[in-house]
Amino acid sequence: MSDLPEHEQEHHEEFVPEDDAVIGVVFWWSLLVVGILAGIALLLMLLFLGGSDETEVVITKQIEAPEALVPDLAVLPDVRFTDITADAGIDFVHESGAEGEKFLPETMGSGAAFLDMDRDGDQDLLLVNAMPWAGSKARGGPADVMALYANDSTGRFTNVTEGSGLDSPMYGTGVAVGDVDADGLPDVFIAGLGHNRLYRNLGQGRFLDVSSQAGIEGDSETWSTSPAFFDMEGDGDLDLFIANYVDWSAEKDSELNFTLNGQDRAYGPPIQYGGSQPYLYRNRGDGTFEDVSEAAGMHVQNASTGVPVGKSLAVAPIDLDRDGAMDLVVANDTTRNFLYHNQGDGTFLEIGMESGLAFDDRGSATGAMGIDAAHYRNDHLLGIGIGNFANEMTSFYVSDRDPMLFTDEAIIEGIGSPTRPLLSFGLFFFDYDLDGRLDLFQTNGHLEEEISQVQPSQRYRQPAQLFWNSGAQRGGCFELVPSETAGDLVTPIVGRGAAYADIDADGDLDVIVTQAGDRPLLLRNDQQLGHHWIRLRLEQPGANPDAIGAWVEIDAGGVTQRRQVMPTRSYLSQVELPVTFGLGSSDQVDEIRITWPDGMEQVVHGSDVAVDRTRVIPRR
Repeated sequence: MSDLPEHEQEHHEEFVPEDDAVIGVVFWWSLLVVGILAGIALLLMLLFLGGSDETEVVITKQIEAPEALVPDLAVLPDVRFTDITADAGIDFVHESGAEGEKFLPETMGSGAAFLDMDRDGDQDLLLVNAMPWAGSKARGGPADVMALYANDSTGRFTNVTEGSGLDSPMYGTGVAVGDVDADGLPDVFIAGLGHNRLYRNLGQGRFLDVSSQAGIEGDSETWSTSPAFFDMEGDGDLDLFIANYVDWSAEKDSELNFTLNGQDRAYGPPIQYGGSQPYLYRNRGDGTFEDVSEAAGMHVQNASTGVPVGKSLAVAPIDLDRDGAMDLVVANDTTRNFLYHNQGDGTFLEIGMESGLAFDDRGSATGAMGIDAAHYRNDHLLGIGIGNFANEMTSFYVSDRDPMLFTDEAIIEGIGSPTRPLLSFGLFFFDYDLDGRLDLFQTNGHLEEEISQVQPSQRYRQPAQLFWNSGAQRGGCFELVPSETAGDLVTPIVGRGAAYADIDADGDLDVIVTQAGDRPLLLRNDQQLGHHWIRLRLEQPGANPDAIGAWVEIDAGGVTQRRQVMPTRSYLSQVELPVTFGLGSSDQVDEIRITWPDGMEQVVHGSDVAVDRTRVIPRR
């Protein structure tokens, strides 16, 4: 019998035999049985041939285990992160609506977005907010709204929300940023519980709610989470994908009456709620969108029950097979993950199970939260990280020679064991020490404030984790940065969304982490390693002026680094648009190669590029 609280046992167990999680387990057990039978057959054959007078030849294969996953403090870069939230002028506090009812949305948090809203070259900040529930005692006070902060280019922010058009209450969750009308200004989409909103950027710090006219409000009963702008059919403009979570309502939540200790209410597990279908909106190019979710192949149903499978919290848009068509990897909570393979004609084929991304290394569905994808080894192999529930290690899927096939190598790469105890949400790759290798960050925090009373090993507030990329090529690529060297980054918090940007124009990447029902943490990167860097921002004419979806490759110091222009990363959040390449000790770039979203290639010679600065590259 498990010693987990009842609601966490439910989180890890499936009570419906025909559920997709069982399919994964049966699949892997089938492989194991086949392997055992093959081994028995081989043994019998060897015994049968054993009477021969020929000399027995024993063939052994030496298997090398990864190096011990103990951080070498003499090797790890000396980089600290400093909490500058208050000093930078960030006074936002997230309103979850929590007043004791223990409604599930209260504990899931909201996201953040870095964006250059006024095109002045620095990164401004948008923090999504929720609001009190209907009938709440707090309803009579000032409205709780999202917060927009203008950056003065040095990393100090001014709250400019009032009068911006963004100052209207909603139960917000996730955010996406993209120039949907190609006027040169980034527009903002806010997902939430109930109707979603699209705000057109009018300039001068003003935004206009055009949700109804655009046709992207969605259903009033749907819980939307992470949105993403991307070009789904290669026509040049930005379409919109919106992940949707469980089929939830306050009435259903109250009736289920979850508890940790047998007496008090607790936040219930998503396994007790039905799934949902995502939204996919095609941009018509005239300021309106068409819902093509079902026709495009987004709807995934349980073959036995006919109910929606998806319980989606985050999405990673990425062209996995580099065929010019953007694919979507979707993290689902307590059910299998999805891989929507873009067919190039405006339709998608869901192949999560065939690709190896659906389940973890044991063939089980996980409590998947945040997600990101990157070429973390500076080769053609791709890594996809997914943060999971407590007592489930972070999944780390690595592609094979076939870019559409993956295996979970979290343990091999050094991520598995350190992440198992914690409950992870926001997760992303970034080069925090500018050495030319992508590191991994994830933020953590439990759902239940009282969790330690029933499970002493758990804490409500948990430290974030930073994994340094050592560059090892045979396993053990990542090393957990110890708390004594990470500074304020490991402050225990109720971590949810996470994003990065260079807020102070010094070349390195700073981090924002949101909390459920609390203030965010703005963490300044104080690295002083003397490493060189270059930041690139792409510009092109047409309906996708920021070239979202483009690939950038850079040769420097004998290494090729690869990045995709894609602000949608992590959990409910958006990172900055410029792509940052750390160069280590290299003080020059040999060549930059750009593959624009329509497939056209452009080469920029290193002699034309100076390092340690931001470079805007226009399409030629």
